[in-house]
Formats: sequence, C-alpha cells, structure tokens
Amino acid sequence: MFNENEYRNHFLDKKYLNNQTIGTLVELIHNNPNYIVNIFNLLNSFKAKSVFRILDFPTKKMIIERIPSRKRKEFLNNLSVDDRVSFLEDLPKDFLKYLIKYLNPEEKKKTLVSLGYPENSVGRLMVPYNIAVQKTWKVKKVLDYIRKEVKNSNVIEIVYIVDNFGRLIDDIKIGKFLLVDPNTKVYKLMDKKYTDVLKVTDTEEEATKIFSMNNRVSLPVIDDKNYLLGIVTIDDIFLVFNENYKEDLQKMGGMEFINQSYLSIPLYKLIKKRARWLILLFIGEMFTTTVMQRFSNFIEKAIILSLFIPLVVSSGGNSGSQASSLIIQAMALEEVKMKDWLIVMRREIICGLFLGIILGLTGFLRIVIWHNMKLFDYGYHWILVGFTIFFSLIGVVSWGTFSGSMLPFIIKKFGGDPASSSAPFVATLVDVIGLIIYFSISYFILHGILL
Repeated sequence: MFNENEYRNHFLDKKYLNNQTIGTLVELIHNNPNYIVNIFNLLNSFKAKSVFRILDFPTKKMIIERIPSRKRKEFLNNLSVDDRVSFLEDLPKDFLKYLIKYLNPEEKKKTLVSLGYPENSVGRLMVPYNIAVQKTWKVKKVLDYIRKEVKNSNVIEIVYIVDNFGRLIDDIKIGKFLLVDPNTKVYKLMDKKYTDVLKVTDTEEEATKIFSMNNRVSLPVIDDKNYLLGIVTIDDIFLVFNENYKEDLQKMGGMEFINQSYLSIPLYKLIKKRARWLILLFIGEMFTTTVMQRFSNFIEKAIILSLFIPLVVSSGGNSGSQASSLIIQAMALEEVKMKDWLIVMRREIICGLFLGIILGLTGFLRIVIWHNMKLFDYGYHWILVGFTIFFSLIGVVSWGTFSGSMLPFIIKKFGGDPASSSAPFVATLVDVIGLIIYFSISYFILHGILL
C-alpha cells in the first residue's frame, strides 16, 4: 500500500500514470480504493478502456457513478460495443436507462441491438462494424474507403465482400489488396471460399471452438439469411474463455461462481457463496452417518473393518472425481456430446473394474505383508479380511467411476451446468453408496465367521 505522500507525488501525475502498464494500473486501483476515481480520471482514452475491461463489476459501477458527467459521456461512447454491453447488462434497469441517455444515436442503436441478443450468444460479443465492400469496386476505392471510414484498427485484417443486399459472399485478406494494381476489380481477387463464420445466435462456447480451428484474429457474424452483421475478435473470445474457466473451476471446487476478485468481494458475500454448497454437501454426508449407524453392529463385532473405511471410501471418491473431471473437460471441448453417454458408460465401467482390481490387489497385499511381517495382527481370519478389502475396492471404485462419469450427463440433461457435478459432490455421493457396498460385501464374506 502506498502512503499519502507517494500518492500525491505519483498517482496525481498524469504522465506517470499513463506510462504504467495496464496490470500496474489495475493493481494501483485495487490497492487504493479511496483514489480509484482520481486515478481513472487522469488516464488517457486507451488506458482507461483497457483498465475498465479488466476491473470487476462493482469497481466499474463505482467509477461510472462518480466520474463527471462530461467524462462519463465521452467514456461510454468510446467503449467498444461488447465491453459496453458486458457492463450495462448487469446494471439495475433504472440505472441502465439513465446511462443509455449518455450515448449518441449511433452508439445507442448498436448497444440496444446487442442487448436484444440472448445472454452468452455471439450477438453480445459482436462488434457491429467491419470492412464490407462490393465485388465491382476497384482496389483503389477499397483502400480509400478503409482510410476514410475505418477508425478501429482491430477490424483491418479481413475485407468482406457483400452483394447489393449486404449478404456475405467472400472474404479477402487485406494484404492481397496491397500487392495488386489499384485498378484491379475486387471480384478478380475472390475465390468464393470464405472461412468459417459465426451465426449471431451461436453460443460463446461454439464461438470459442470455431476460433480454435481458425488462425484468425476475427471472424464474421451473419444471421440466418447470410447478412453480414459484424465481427467477433479473438481478444473477446479470450475474455470469455477466461471467465468460463474461472466459473467452472469454482463450481468444480464445490461453490457458487464469484464474479469478483477475491480481495474485493465483501466477506459476508464470500461466506454466503460458499455456505450454500457446504450445507448441501454436509446434508449429503449425514447419510454416511446414517449408513454407519445402520451397520454399527457389524463394526462392534469386527472392529477390524472400521480401520479400512477411510481407505475404501476415499478410493471410490477419488476415482469418481477423476471420471467427473475428465467428462466435464471433454464436454467443454465438445469431444463428448450427450448422445455419447452409452459409450462413456461402457468405457468407464471397464476402467472402473480394472482400476478397482489394481487398488484391490494393492490393499490385499498390504494386509498380507503387514500380517506376515508382524507389523499388525489382523486376526485368525486375516485372509478373509484381505479378500473383503479386495472385492470392496473393486465394487466401490467401479461405482465411483460410473457415477462420476454419468453425473455430468444427468445434470446437463436437466438443463444444468455439468461443472456443478464437482469433486466434493461426487465424493459425497460415492461415500454413501460406497459404505453400503463395503458393508454388504463384508457381510457376504464374513457372515457366520466374524459377523
């Protein structure tokens, strides 16, 4: 944290601030909450937009609320449409309507159009401008048009060729226009094999996949009639990917998504976000206690069985978490689809069986070695205890891989996020059933002997 003197010497120095990297500026803002607006007011347009994009929503809202009206109008109109929409869509309706009034007619139209597209759709990410020319134009006219009309360098990679109605018919890299005679007609450069396009209703996940298969910094966005509506840039896709990654990671950790930096989120909200899942998991683990109470007479008769409860149950939870993580990742990358559930089930049943045998043999050998080396006395019927652990691990691990792999499919089938089938959730489910499997196999093998 910087002291007051350092702040006055540096943070109020416009030249100093605008010479800092975006990361440094974000850090200064987070570390000095009392001076956020002062710092932001001194940034040039490029720095301000770049910093604003990275900040969490509460900080963005505070800046917009507190900066002067003139600065607010200038800043909101200079924001890219997708950054503006990303911020505005999370605002209360009254405040949204208030801020819309600051936009000039052209930017207001673009914003309202984008706000009309479904959440998490390409339409929300789309930049509603591009370089679109007709095939009858000469190269000279194209270059003059670019110099005159294009104000955002992010769109100067591809020139899109449209017909008289604005429908996309081809795309040409701008480099081609620089290597031919200026009087050459555009149609002579066309091959009518334009690259993949994005539909305006495509999801962010679909857009991410299409970008991953194309070496492009932007892709065109069309509607169902092939009209060119705009473009989506790779930097927006990176932001989406980063947000989705953070959300899935938190869900897989067994908690609700927190769309703020850790240090900026209020403590009560942090507790609230984590408590809901912990309560649900705690209730689930209560069933484990119920199962153990039901089989308490087994444990009383054969205390030796209680020693292996953590070993057997945790093995099932670990195998289930492995399977769940693999399937969630495969679903996210669209390597696995809903229709593949039967194939996945077969593979995981086989995997679970072999993994169970491997762990079962390991557990069996542990008992054999420890007993014969006099490291622990497992009793007169130690060999039967060994077989109990062997078959229990096969059953519990097989159940773990089966349930862990199928749970993402079940959640997705009912419209949920597969990432919600987190490791803690799978472990809780496997713990309960795993104990039933363990005690059932123990009863079958040791009934009339130890039980």
